[in-house]
Amino acid sequence: MIITRLLVLAFLLACLSPHPAAAAALATFQDSEGKTVTVTKPYVRIVSLYPAHSENLVSLGLGAEIIGIEGAAEGLPQLAGKKHFSYREDPEKIIAARPDLVLVRPMIERSVPQLIATLRQAGITVVSLQPNTVEEIFDYWRALGLLTGRTRQAEEMVATFQTELVAIRKIVGKVPEKARVKVYFEAIHTKMKTFARESIAIYVLQQAGGINVAADARQVRETNIAAYGKEQILAKAGEIEVFLAQQGRMNPVTIEAISQEPGFQAIKAVRNGRVFLVDERIVSRPTLRLIEGTKTIAALLYPELFPGGGQKK
Repeated sequence: MIITRLLVLAFLLACLSPHPAAAAALATFQDSEGKTVTVTKPYVRIVSLYPAHSENLVSLGLGAEIIGIEGAAEGLPQLAGKKHFSYREDPEKIIAARPDLVLVRPMIERSVPQLIATLRQAGITVVSLQPNTVEEIFDYWRALGLLTGRTRQAEEMVATFQTELVAIRKIVGKVPEKARVKVYFEAIHTKMKTFARESIAIYVLQQAGGINVAADARQVRETNIAAYGKEQILAKAGEIEVFLAQQGRMNPVTIEAISQEPGFQAIKAVRNGRVFLVDERIVSRPTLRLIEGTKTIAALLYPELFPGGGQKK
């Protein structure tokens, strides 16, 4: 995602204004699909087709402006009762809701281009956003802030994230580099996939003090996922002190399934009962909950430093 100098100027002007609506200075940026987006005023009728977008909009202080979401409210009262939409449905259902902005991500734009084209033909702004690195997360939050007139709140999200991370790093820093735990972090069990080296999940692991044993994994296209076959995993069996797996829609796995996988008894972490599941929502989605994910993993790796902070599932 590329944010222009004009967009940065808009952020600075907005941060100086006491009124959120003043954040709507004319600005242009490119979304994750390389399309130019020009913002002249805040969007106020938003349909979010990605749960991370929905959660971040709530973090920016939006509520009534969100008229529809994809997926469940996931414990966020601001999303309770919102209309539910899916990119697999007839676009007329979305058009009938009269949104002025539909937020998607690249996977959706590539899989249902006709839906996106139909929405745009109806005069609806469609913006595709998804960061792949932590550095891009900050630009992503800022882009959402610009679209909604919440640039000051976006900067507050960035500041909160950085402050919380510094506190975690201070504790993890007590562990010498040579004593840090070596971890295999599973993304999709059935396909033997891990996370790409530059992915958000691996960043979370590293900030939690873990050493990624699959740093040589090959990234799958331009995604957060990387290929790492069983032979490669077993080649590192003696090094893997903790076996982590994200759990959720993307990877509906259990500890038993991992432990009973043929050949996996050779893995040190499996033999020692150090296989843990972590909610994918706190390690893979670009939201403030990545701080929770970092603390959770740190507590699993170093329970003596983070007592009561990790959960074995």
